[in-house]
Amino acid sequence: MAESSPPSRPRIPGSGLAKGLAVTLRTMTKKSVTDQYPDAQPDLPPRTRGVIGLFEENCTVCMLCARECPDWCIYIDSHKETVPAAAPGGRERSRNVLDRFAIDFALCMYCGICIEVCPFDALFWSPEFEYAETDIRDLTHERDKLREWMWTVPAPPALDPGAEDPKELAAARKTADKLAAQQQPPAPAEPHADEQARAAEQPTRPMGESKQQTDQPRRDTPDGQEGRP
Repeated sequence: MAESSPPSRPRIPGSGLAKGLAVTLRTMTKKSVTDQYPDAQPDLPPRTRGVIGLFEENCTVCMLCARECPDWCIYIDSHKETVPAAAPGGRERSRNVLDRFAIDFALCMYCGICIEVCPFDALFWSPEFEYAETDIRDLTHERDKLREWMWTVPAPPALDPGAEDPKELAAARKTADKLAAQQQPPAPAEPHADEQARAAEQPTRPMGESKQQTDQPRRDTPDGQEGRP
């Protein structure tokens, strides 16, 4: 036998309109929390993805960021230069010199892949977001503009008290300690442990006796006094 459904409560006409008006009245009585931008700048979180800053000194033109970009919005041009040998008889080397580094923010989807794959820490997230343009073609920013945004990148958060130092900091500290040790004068050499033990085993000689006199055996004289041959 099918169970009977509970009787539904009769709906009061206009109850939905009354609920909507109640929400409107509660909202009207609350204080507004809208920031008056641009007079009041927003308080952005530290990991805001605004734009991408370029630290040009670390870029080696490896092209890894441009190859991994899913939108192909990074444009890089470079040329090779020959570096003379650092020491006489050495071999010359060639290095890449950056000519152009541009990002088309009209195509960028802010995925951050280019920043993650950069092996030399040349790209960073900046919280800067005021770069709107009236023409979409002006959203392609060159390396000079990306360099300016680099100085708006916030400092990294502090490490935990028990955390290890970064590899870069540890390597720099090790190099500084090595240079400081090279500049200090060498300490006087201490005698070897074997030499110290050998010196402790040798008998002490009275003052005025030579080594030849001390090493010669003693013999008794006829009158009972000790003498030397």
